[in-house]
Amino acid sequence: MAGLRKGHCYTPIKRAYTRKSKYKKYSFIKAVPVNRIVRYHMGDVKKKFTYQLHLVSKQAIQIRHNSIEATRQVVNRRLTKLLNKDYYFNVRLYPHHVLRENKMLTGAGADRMQTGMQRAFGKAIGLAAQVKKNQEIFTIKVDKGSVDKAKVALKLSFPRLPGQFRIDVKEIK
Repeated sequence: MAGLRKGHCYTPIKRAYTRKSKYKKYSFIKAVPVNRIVRYHMGDVKKKFTYQLHLVSKQAIQIRHNSIEATRQVVNRRLTKLLNKDYYFNVRLYPHHVLRENKMLTGAGADRMQTGMQRAFGKAIGLAAQVKKNQEIFTIKVDKGSVDKAKVALKLSFPRLPGQFRIDVKEIK
């Protein structure tokens, strides 16, 4: 059995024909996969911080939910190691878009077992968040002395996410 396809197969944004409705006649997707993102708010939620850092997308892309979760784990682990719970980390994306794949059979006798492109809607294989240009993906709130450490943690997300990103630093007033 083959694993996940490469991320660049799902990076370009396509129009969604993936409707999940509570009324059966309006629903195109029969079952939606489980969202892999475990937590959206981490660190000290109640404390007021003086600086916030945003990971901002430079282009419009789709990001799969397993990629967001992997990035969240790495950044949160580094923040905990460097700042010891003296931060607030927020995942700003929610994956709504259902990814589909029309699996084709290969090998001997496969030509008699599949329908080809006749019913090529595809099965749901995962979820993705559709990100617009200049949209914030992650937010970290820290105090003034911890801004550089939070930047180091956010830079770990660059190789784990598709596309190009920048880090914006703002002072909270």
